[in-house]
Amino acid sequence: MGRGDVILAVCAAALLFLLFRSGFFTEAAWDDFSRRFYQNFVKDRRYMMLVDGLKATLFMTAFSTLIGLAVGLILSVIRVAYKGGVPIRLLNAFAECYITVLRGTPAMVQLLIWNFTIFASARELNTQYIAILAFGLNSGAYVAEIFRGGIESIDPGQMEAGRSLGLSYGTSMRFIVLPQALRNVVPMLFNEFIALLKETSVAGYIGIDDLTRAGQNIQALTLEHSQPLVMVAIIYLVIVLFLTGVVRRLEQWLSRGRRG
Repeated sequence: MGRGDVILAVCAAALLFLLFRSGFFTEAAWDDFSRRFYQNFVKDRRYMMLVDGLKATLFMTAFSTLIGLAVGLILSVIRVAYKGGVPIRLLNAFAECYITVLRGTPAMVQLLIWNFTIFASARELNTQYIAILAFGLNSGAYVAEIFRGGIESIDPGQMEAGRSLGLSYGTSMRFIVLPQALRNVVPMLFNEFIALLKETSVAGYIGIDDLTRAGQNIQALTLEHSQPLVMVAIIYLVIVLFLTGVVRRLEQWLSRGRRG
């Protein structure tokens, strides 16, 4: 059992203890909980609001991740290439400015700027696409630093070996350095995906019915302020725990591959 599993077990035990002390497991409390649960999720199939919200959240996260990977890879190659002597000073300055600005400002503020300023006149455009663009470009700034660290962790001799064989800088980077760097950064990219998943919870500020907004919509219908948001938190927690387990297994597999 790992450290994370121990912490999770302790938290679960503490939660059960607090519920027991509060009288949650008494018959009257359980009847009240069941009544409110039916009102919030079963009546009129309100649970489908959470299902649809989860679909929107996963949709935004998946496509934002693709944009972030593409943008991050391009920016990281620009910065590493400039550091390696390639004369692309203006591109490097743009990359540094991009990363500094997007990492230095909140994702929610960027989302609001994209929706209410940049695309203010494009009201026919689906706001979900605006959110995907905003989150993807924001993620790209973080992914760029992940890729840059992965590329710089590769022995410079790998690039020199490629150049000595007559390969261009771009070809050596593409076929020799990047494949090795990608292997090193895959776990960190998964962690960025997890962070992005939680970050999309602010999409409701521009009217997108994501998972968090779905919980708020149920609140508005039932005037119940605890169960809907607790359910949203549980759904996020389950997804994050699952993805964290995937990352842990992936790291173990990569470690065995390196030892082999």
